[in-house]
Amino acid sequence: VVLKGKMPANQIAKSLEITVEDALETSQKLVELGGFIDMPETEFEAMHPRFTAVNMYRRMCERENIDFKKNLVVDNIGIALEEPYDDARTKYNKKK
Repeated sequence: VVLKGKMPANQIAKSLEITVEDALETSQKLVELGGFIDMPETEFEAMHPRFTAVNMYRRMCERENIDFKKNLVVDNIGIALEEPYDDARTKYNKKK
């Protein structure tokens, strides 16, 4: 979803070679964790990677009772995914 843009659960299932039920369950869990945006019906979209990485890390810190502070690994995950995320959503940023 990060690399190809929003898609329905059945397309996620096909791409990952899993059942539609597993794709739907996992996608809904990612909505709860702040990684996906819940769209109409059973369609899902990834949130921007920089925000997602930090938000998911923050929520993990809360669950695990860990002090939330800057984490370069988490920041770099968001940075690494930012360009392919943008490429999947805009016609102007595509690499040649």
